[in-house]
Amino acid sequence: MTDFTAVKQNLEGRGYRVSAFSTAAEAAAYLNGTIDGVTVGFGGSGTLKEMGLFELLGAHNTVIWHWVQEAASARRAAMDTEVYLCSANALAETGELVNIDGAGNRVASTLFGHRKIYFVVGANKLCPTYEDAVFRARNVAAPQRARQLGAKTPCAVHADRCYDCKSPGRICRGLVTLWGPMMGMEAEVVLVDEALGN
Repeated sequence: MTDFTAVKQNLEGRGYRVSAFSTAAEAAAYLNGTIDGVTVGFGGSGTLKEMGLFELLGAHNTVIWHWVQEAASARRAAMDTEVYLCSANALAETGELVNIDGAGNRVASTLFGHRKIYFVVGANKLCPTYEDAVFRARNVAAPQRARQLGAKTPCAVHADRCYDCKSPGRICRGLVTLWGPMMGMEAEVVLVDEALGN
């Protein structure tokens, strides 16, 4: 069982609301009961997919996700929703959230435009320090995602580390660190004591 005590305290000290659950099913039930009758945007996230949140929330919200709808228009429409859900490539126990993005829609939505954002983070994303979190995002999460997408990059071939390549298929084009919620946007971190996503 993962001890979320320190990261929860550090996140709350930075201004996040934090909830923690033993299982993905419990976290999904919480989100399904909390988010109701609003427009919801999803960032690209294996975590959200594994939890079945598109189907759950779609039963009583308008949910927009470029993984199941026409990608270009869905990315833009998701940026204009009341609520946004995504995960993080890494979360430092000290409270920093780290995300890498290729198209930019996901990281842009963590920075501006929504009434509330939820970061749903599995225990596998938790790292002791900020430096470890950046390392994980670059050398674990991004190569695994590149391989899943069939990207034509060195990291996709080996899925072992970032090669800082100049490939046209590179999916890690921007890195965003959140030291706290952005002004004017409520943010909640939903911690799940299971391995979810990359």
